[in-house]
Amino acid sequence: MALSASSAFRLLHGMFAVYKPPGIRWKFVRDTIEMKLLQGLNSLKQPPPRQQVLFLPQSNENSSNLELTKVATSVPVLADHVLVKGPRYTFLRIGVGHKLDTRSSGVFVLGIGNGNKLLTDMYDNHYTKDYTVSGMFGKATDDFTDTGKVIEKTTYKHITKDRLERVLAMLQGSNQKALLMHSQVDIKSQEAYDMAVEGQLRPMVKSPPLLLGLRCVEFSPPDFTLEIQCMHETQQYLRKLIHEIGLELRSSAVCTKVRRTRDGPFTLDCALTHGHWDLDSISHAINECKPIATQVQKPDGSLIWEKPDDDSLGNVGRNLQ
Repeated sequence: MALSASSAFRLLHGMFAVYKPPGIRWKFVRDTIEMKLLQGLNSLKQPPPRQQVLFLPQSNENSSNLELTKVATSVPVLADHVLVKGPRYTFLRIGVGHKLDTRSSGVFVLGIGNGNKLLTDMYDNHYTKDYTVSGMFGKATDDFTDTGKVIEKTTYKHITKDRLERVLAMLQGSNQKALLMHSQVDIKSQEAYDMAVEGQLRPMVKSPPLLLGLRCVEFSPPDFTLEIQCMHETQQYLRKLIHEIGLELRSSAVCTKVRRTRDGPFTLDCALTHGHWDLDSISHAINECKPIATQVQKPDGSLIWEKPDDDSLGNVGRNLQ
C-alpha cells in the first residue's frame, strides 16, 4: 500500500549522508534535496478536501408549474483545492553538517527535522574525518590548487617516496603533541595512555586543525595521493598542507583533488549519489542511519532520536550554520 503524503512526511526526521560532487556549492546540494523532497511529497496522495453543507436551489417540476426549493447538499471546500491553496508542502527544515567547499567532493551529512539536533551533537562530539588528497609536484600557485595562478616552478626529480613518508611522519608527530595538549589530559597519566591506544584521544573543545594520520597511498611523480585523518580542518587547510609538504621536500606542490571519505560515523558506503536524491531513497537512508543516530547523542546520554508526533518539519529554523 502506497504511503500518504502525511505518512511519508513523518518519516523524514533524522540524519543521512549524500555524496557531494566537485564543482558545486554545498548550498546548491541542500536546496536541490529540499526541492526533490517537496516534489515527492506533493506528488503523493493528499488529504481529501473538507466538506461543507450548502442549501442549493433545486427545481421541482410538476404538471402545473415549476417550483424551486433549497436542498441541503454536501460540497467540497474550494479553499482546500490544490489550484486555490497551492502545494501542501513548501518548506523543510534541512540542516547541514561539516561543509565542503566548491572544489571538494565526498561525504556530506544533512539532517531533517529532529535530525538537526543530532547535527549539533556531531559538532560537540568532535568526530574525526578522513580525506583522500591528491597533489602534484613541480609548481606553486596563489591558491594552492592546480588551477590557480602559477607563481613558481621547481624540479622534483630528487623526491622519493621514502623522503615523502619521512616528511609525513614528522608532520604527524608534531600534530600528536598538539593533540595531547588540546585534549586537556595529563600526558603522563594512565588515562592518556589508554585513550591513545584505543584511539579515543581527542580535544572536546574547538582547537586548531589537527592531523591524526598521514599515509601515502600512491606515488607516481609528479603525482601523489595521501590519506589523511584529521579534525577541525577546512579543505583549504588541506590544500595548503600539500603546498607545505612540497616546501619541506625542497620543491613545490599543488593540490589537485580533495575528497572526504568519512565524516564521523558516516562513510562513502552510506552516501547517496545524485541519482538517489529523491523521497524514497532519502527516507530509506534515514531509516538505515537510525543506529548511527543512537550513537550521536549528548554527553549526558539522553537519546536525541525522537519520533515526531505531527507534521512539524517545516515549523522553525533552516540551516545549522
